[in-house]
Amino acid sequence: MDLVEGFEANRAHLRGVAYRVLGSVSEAEDAVQEAWLRLQRTDTADVDNLRAWLTTVVGRIALNQLRSRRTRREQELPEQLPEPVVRRADDPEPRAELADSVGLALLVVLETLSPDERLAFVLHDMFAMPFDEIAPLVERSPAATRQLASRARRRVQGAEPGPDSPATRREVAEAFLTAARGGDIRRLVEVLDPDALLRVDAGDGIHETRGAEAVAGQAAAYRAEGQVRYPVLVNGAPGSLGVVDGRPVALLAFTVRDGRITEIDILADPTRLAALDPTLYT
Repeated sequence: MDLVEGFEANRAHLRGVAYRVLGSVSEAEDAVQEAWLRLQRTDTADVDNLRAWLTTVVGRIALNQLRSRRTRREQELPEQLPEPVVRRADDPEPRAELADSVGLALLVVLETLSPDERLAFVLHDMFAMPFDEIAPLVERSPAATRQLASRARRRVQGAEPGPDSPATRREVAEAFLTAARGGDIRRLVEVLDPDALLRVDAGDGIHETRGAEAVAGQAAAYRAEGQVRYPVLVNGAPGSLGVVDGRPVALLAFTVRDGRITEIDILADPTRLAALDPTLYT
């Protein structure tokens, strides 16, 4: 197998690693492309496991990008939701290698970790990379790297979707949307977890509301005139794209656990919504 074939055979895996570390499709693609350029410049005669070598390279590139981004955001950028992967609810194309197995809610929690914690958790817990191979990337001992992943794991607990089937998750999401359209607060509260969390990113930072009644009140109060809703999948989870006069105005992603909605993420930033694929709503 030549370098091109070897790289292409691992491209989907590398995108998955980079996306989970960076929470951005475009930055993940940049990291994978940079890994390809480095591979071309490297004598691979002594590389026994190309997949492991490439994973390490992408991990290092992504970590550097994450550290740089964290510094910029602390200085000048507002907090924002990770870049979602959105596709039509009836899209048969499999894309699980990139995002369908990592929900937006989990990515939001990953954003709260330090860059080193995030890399250690992603590489070990999501891709089963040994700590002694991750340790050089974060410049720590294997034992200290294990502690990084352990701290991250405690933060991540509860952010992942429950065992509900896709059909159940979609049914619960549709029940919420129907109740919201009718302003039915009682029904909204019924489908929401008592400690439900609503996050809204309108471009000026993330605004949070917690508690079923508070979230239901906001949902019942917001009914844009002339809005058409399209069912979509957001990182594999049920979602809805609201469109007014042919322009997307709100992307909703639902996290469902045990038959109730535990988290709702709403992207309402006009600039980011304008970048969505128009075939999602045309």
